[in-house]
Amino acid sequence: MSARSGQIVNIVDDDGSTRGALARLLTAAGFTVRSYASAGAFLTADPDPRPACLLLDLEMPGVDGLALQQTLRRIGGTMPTLFMSGYCDIPRTVTAIKNGAVEFLVKPIESAELLNALDNAFAQADPGPVPLNDREQAVLRGIVAGRLNKEIAAELGLSERTIKSCRADLMHKLGARSLADLLRRGMAIATC
Repeated sequence: MSARSGQIVNIVDDDGSTRGALARLLTAAGFTVRSYASAGAFLTADPDPRPACLLLDLEMPGVDGLALQQTLRRIGGTMPTLFMSGYCDIPRTVTAIKNGAVEFLVKPIESAELLNALDNAFAQADPGPVPLNDREQAVLRGIVAGRLNKEIAAELGLSERTIKSCRADLMHKLGARSLADLLRRGMAIATC
């Protein structure tokens, strides 16, 4: 089993031949690939809790790559993003990196360069399992199950304040920026 199995690369590019070529390369390299012709198609797709990266074209009609990156940041997305473009556009490259992009690749992209960039992005995004104590594991299971703080507190025989504190600790430990992000990360831990 490849170290890349279970890692998803979401390709968002309006050029069908580019998406197809990238999908073939990345699938052969062991990644799971999901491709989208537009930012809207990506945003309306069903989320997947497995570790994922976004390989994003800068220039697209309608919502371009930078606008999609800003939208994802606004809604609490933490998926590592790699931009790609046919042009070396310094001002927009700087903007993308300042907004959290892991890499900016100029097309045509060398296979080895792309695979290395993706491996680095996944390594940064997933530094390894985070050790959780028994209480944190129990609270995380309750959160993933959709229970309210007071329900988790009653179930574990703890105060609601303790559950809130534990939830804040979990957000910090798991690097979650929102409840949705905590749920996504919690579901990934629960399925391991």
